[in-house]
Amino acid sequence: MNTRRLLSLSIVAALGVAACAGSDDEAGTAATELPVTEAEVLAAEPVPDADPVVPEPVDTEPEVDPVVADPVVTEPEPEPTAYDFAAVDSVVQAFVDDRGLNGAGLVIVDADDGVIFEQYWGEFGPERSSLIASSSKMLVAGVLLRLQDDGLLNIDAPVVDAVDWGSDNPEITPAQLLSNSSGLPGLLPDPGYGPYICQFLPAGTLQDCARSIFTSPDDDADITRPDVAFNYGGAQWQVAGAVAEAVSGKSWAELIDETYVQPCGVDSLAFNNHFTQIGAGFNYPVAFNSDPSTLIATDNPNLEGGAYITASDYGQLLLMHLSGGVCGDEQVLSQEALDTMHADRIAAAYDGSAGGAGTGYGMGWWIDRESGRISDGGAYGTVPWLDLEDGYGAYLVIESTSGEGNDLADQLYDIVDDAVNAA
Repeated sequence: MNTRRLLSLSIVAALGVAACAGSDDEAGTAATELPVTEAEVLAAEPVPDADPVVPEPVDTEPEVDPVVADPVVTEPEPEPTAYDFAAVDSVVQAFVDDRGLNGAGLVIVDADDGVIFEQYWGEFGPERSSLIASSSKMLVAGVLLRLQDDGLLNIDAPVVDAVDWGSDNPEITPAQLLSNSSGLPGLLPDPGYGPYICQFLPAGTLQDCARSIFTSPDDDADITRPDVAFNYGGAQWQVAGAVAEAVSGKSWAELIDETYVQPCGVDSLAFNNHFTQIGAGFNYPVAFNSDPSTLIATDNPNLEGGAYITASDYGQLLLMHLSGGVCGDEQVLSQEALDTMHADRIAAAYDGSAGGAGTGYGMGWWIDRESGRISDGGAYGTVPWLDLEDGYGAYLVIESTSGEGNDLADQLYDIVDDAVNAA
């Protein structure tokens, strides 16, 4: 029985109760006159309406298209370039064994990918520091080009514009000094050339040594005009370093520190003058044994060949040459400075050659005119090289002689080039 029906019966019962509250006669009459049955009550009930229709609420806000955020697309990380230098190991190991060497190191760097290969053999490792002889030269040239970048030096202006003792050779410029074209006698044929002997002595200062070289009357008969001949190495590099000290007001050690060590993090790099301390001619001074403390401190470092450094750190300096002159966040050398160092200056200045028509020279860099490869090999077997076109470089170090270093490098040039270009 539904609620409404119960409610109707309740009303009827209530009415019945009220009727009973009257007189007996009235009650009897009422009972006679108002006979009510359940059927009549139900008949009297109104028909229930259908379920009420509830109107939809009216949305008074203007309809706005939902904003759907663009899907976030995550680009997959590029796969690292795969380089295969497997052929290098057997070549170097065989060479070390055949020549009875104490080991070797090789670091290869790429302009885009950084260090792409680093391996050591024998006694060598990432922390082994080696004397690098003439592989020091490109470092020296970089310091002077940095000073030109900073507006402190014009490498094409005469030395006399920078130092008061330059008047004895008024035509010579730093650019000529750095390209072995100053007209001063070079390292050969007499490494112990008397008027320039101070370049091999740790005593005195770089300024005093350069002054005595540039003002000595004892070399007058041997000096030629600048930019007429290529005379490799020698005292002209001491003069270049002294010019750098003079225009900067800093020592050579300070210049190396602020040009390379600090921005590039190459803490192993420094210059000394080992030749009369532990020198052995053009053979590696084994007494050094990766220990700079075997050398006394000096204010007269040998500029053309007195640096020492680890293979890993030298690799970072080569990478800087491939990366627009940048180390970390610092611009060490401008691209213009790098281009100046890498260009074949002796060809442009006087149609010169360096030991043969196929070899040129920039500032600190030998230039293979056929392949375009540039290098800065040293007497003790180090061979740094750059392939500027393909954007890679390498540093090979053994502790031996330039002949053996070049022999090993000759075996590696094509292997390294093929591996880089196949990646």
